[in-house]
Amino acid sequence: MAKLVLRNVSKAFGPIKVVDNMCLELQGGEFVSLLGPSGCGKTTTLRMIAGFIRPSGGVIEMDGRLLSSSTTSLPPERRRMSMIFQSYAIWPNMTVGENVAFGLKLRKLPSEEVRRRVDTVLDVIRMRALKDRYPAELSGGQQQRVALARAVVIEPEVLLLDEPLSNLDANLREEMRFEIRRIHDEFRITTVYVTHDQAEAMVTSDRIAVMNLGCVEQIDDPFTVYNHPKTRFVAGFIGRTNLLSGAIRGDDIDFDGFSVRASLLPKSEAGGSELVFSIRPQNIRLHADRAETDNARVWLPGRVLDRAYLGDYWDYVIAPGQSKRPIRASSPPAQVFERDQQVWLEIDPALVAPIPGH
Repeated sequence: MAKLVLRNVSKAFGPIKVVDNMCLELQGGEFVSLLGPSGCGKTTTLRMIAGFIRPSGGVIEMDGRLLSSSTTSLPPERRRMSMIFQSYAIWPNMTVGENVAFGLKLRKLPSEEVRRRVDTVLDVIRMRALKDRYPAELSGGQQQRVALARAVVIEPEVLLLDEPLSNLDANLREEMRFEIRRIHDEFRITTVYVTHDQAEAMVTSDRIAVMNLGCVEQIDDPFTVYNHPKTRFVAGFIGRTNLLSGAIRGDDIDFDGFSVRASLLPKSEAGGSELVFSIRPQNIRLHADRAETDNARVWLPGRVLDRAYLGDYWDYVIAPGQSKRPIRASSPPAQVFERDQQVWLEIDPALVAPIPGH
């Protein structure tokens, strides 16, 4: 039996449908991220799971027990869940240890049990030495760890996180992604994580549910979502990509300004003659000359329109063939091409993803 189930869940505010017929199942101990742009319905979904908002339609269940429907909703305090907000909401007048112990004391656990569980979780988050400090004496990352510790120490059935890293700087965000995943692996609490940051979702999640306009467009593990997107939106939202539209013409696929033998490209599940392919910039290799013997790859002539040096790589804007629609390609720092230089684009067909739901 699934731990948490959302079945045909919808939420409308007046005439505006924010979440539309959403279906989602989480297994026990699974970490699932709701990923999407602002306004796609991910935080509303999280608040419906928490019990702060009642759905307009559908049901939410945990362990087979009804939590919410359009006519009934179990109060948040009876759902055996913990939620972490963007603001952390830790008490400024309490020490780290007192903050973590707060929920346990509300449950009237014995003092020795409270001390043992607080010390255990502080060891896991590597903050035992800071137990007697106050929040004002902590960094943003340390405050986030305290919020996580306070949420998991009560041993909730489900942990809910609403963009918890949005207030941290870039370096701390990167560090905390791995910390959140490490803490999850330690406690194995079923987790729903809301974010608009693709890197956060990729690092932390077992599966990612990509949301757009209130609907889940794809839910898969990070590798599959990135390498085999099912819609144009998913392909464009998860990392950078080139979306190329083409039409079947005999043995070829005609794109804007160039053609490719259809046998070289992966088969698409989309019906009809109109096709869309996703090609990541890092999967396009640039050369000054074409290799004469390699006929298993796609080779296209092109011209460098623009370029930018980004430290780890060069970001090139290339016009392929006679196309007026440029594409992006990435090359190592040592591989330098000049503006207006003629180049060859080498594409491995195995790294091209057809978009079935275009």
